[in-house]
Amino acid sequence: MESQMLASLQKLKTRIDAFPRMTLTTLPTPLEKLSKLSHQFNVNLYIKRDDQTGLAMGGNKSRKLEFIIADALGQGADSIITWAGVQSNWCRQLAAAARCAGIEPFLLIFKRPGLPSEDDGNLLLDEILGADISIFELEKDSPIAELQQVQKFVDIVARRAKERGKRPYLAPIGGSRLEGSMRRPWGAIGYVNAMIELTEQAATRDIVIDQLVFATSSGSTHAGLLAGARLLDSPTTILGISMSEPKEELTRLIEDIGSRTLSEFTGAELCKEIGEVTVLDDYIGGGYGVLDAQIVRAIALVAKKEGILLDPVYTAKAMAGLIDLCARGYFRSGENVVFLHTGGTPALFPYRQGILEYLDCQVEPKA
Repeated sequence: MESQMLASLQKLKTRIDAFPRMTLTTLPTPLEKLSKLSHQFNVNLYIKRDDQTGLAMGGNKSRKLEFIIADALGQGADSIITWAGVQSNWCRQLAAAARCAGIEPFLLIFKRPGLPSEDDGNLLLDEILGADISIFELEKDSPIAELQQVQKFVDIVARRAKERGKRPYLAPIGGSRLEGSMRRPWGAIGYVNAMIELTEQAATRDIVIDQLVFATSSGSTHAGLLAGARLLDSPTTILGISMSEPKEELTRLIEDIGSRTLSEFTGAELCKEIGEVTVLDDYIGGGYGVLDAQIVRAIALVAKKEGILLDPVYTAKAMAGLIDLCARGYFRSGENVVFLHTGGTPALFPYRQGILEYLDCQVEPKA
């Protein structure tokens, strides 16, 4: 590792260590070579296993929650409120993190037509964790990404928590936007730390990562990785595959969170631009959480070739995009490409019927 990069890493690690944080994850997560898929697609393909962060079946949200839970405790909270869809990895990991911290989780779960809604997968785990769950039904395309879009529902739950004598912390969906009780970009800071970790792992294996590919949705994972790359002057292209939002909208969100994240590390004395945000919205398909043949093919291919399970909402959709990019020659022959596995395996089970139907007529994609 070059001395300049080493110095930047040490400086960033020192800054990370200065933030309030509660240990919730098993780090570092593995960086593994996908040998069979590398051969098939003519690139050096690796996978960063953030499905193995350890908290309640793992996932990327656990890295964010180390900082968010510490912030909640620092504000004197004895409970935490958040919201998301039925099969939310975020809600499952937040409920587990809250239990680790000894505070009560309140979850607003939004059901929308056409998506699995039974007490299975993540929702089952929310129940097992003893979260206070309020379920609301919405129309198919009703947005829930911003607090203002769900404020009337949040107010109901917050009022009930306060009537019980609770002091709740309101955490934004995905730990991403700076709203509710979150005044600093804690979710993205968790992924600056992940970029430090990944850079160190690559260096020990004498790998220069050309492309880092992952599912992008609420924005803070993407913003944190991008901010980390900028702070390290990394040559890695940070490539997010959108799960549901148009790239223009998602790019604006990531630029905002990323700029706020950079300011936490650089201050006024060293101004750094977040730089170009790369988002592909070519693989949204039927929308958030909607299963299709390409998603199931990606699940089956990675399982059969590498023995690794992807989820139908996030990682398989992103992998389907990566597979198509390989087939279209998007990556140069021999490039080092890392796929970030952000977790979500519990969601496989409520999607079982659709997965099995698609598997009956599956054909493996070709390079």
